[in-house]
Amino acid sequence: MRASAILPRLLVALACAAALCARADDIDVLDARLAASEEGLLLSADFAFEFNPRLSEAVANGVPLYFVIEFELTRPRWYWFDENAVSRRTQLRLSYHALSRQYRVSTGPLHQSFSSLDDALDVMRRLRNWQVLERSVTLGGSSYEAAVRMRLDPAQLPKPLQISALTDRELRLESPWKRFIFLPPREAQAGGTK
Repeated sequence: MRASAILPRLLVALACAAALCARADDIDVLDARLAASEEGLLLSADFAFEFNPRLSEAVANGVPLYFVIEFELTRPRWYWFDENAVSRRTQLRLSYHALSRQYRVSTGPLHQSFSSLDDALDVMRRLRNWQVLERSVTLGGSSYEAAVRMRLDPAQLPKPLQISALTDRELRLESPWKRFIFLPPREAQAGGTK
């Protein structure tokens, strides 16, 4: 009788472990939030992911990896297609410099150097205060659906790896869209007046 009570729990535990192993190469969006500021709307998000040995080896051998963070803000409409209010994307570049033995995370002209891959990935996992909407843009009074995701851009890989990325799961890393409801603050609804 005792074995029959343990067996279902064991099967559930094995199924959960199998699901975690199957998703080991995916990115999870743990948290995403929008905040109003003097400049406009700022997005902050936390991502969870680990590199598999193939991606770690590629970076260590000098192959830069490009990650894209995409954001969308839409207003659902029952009478027509949803209104796309904002669509933004930013790119992170992860590279390794053999002479300095430093990993570098770059976004635009800005970059930071790190002594280990784990330190560089920790910074990439945290997006803070990314301006996705200027203050001059006004939003309607209704609720919006915000969505964010992060993915490795296979189009930026060297050509031989681009071809491999079509079939090789180890060269694909992406999150599903994380969707949440956003209500514009009253100042933004009133056109930015206080």
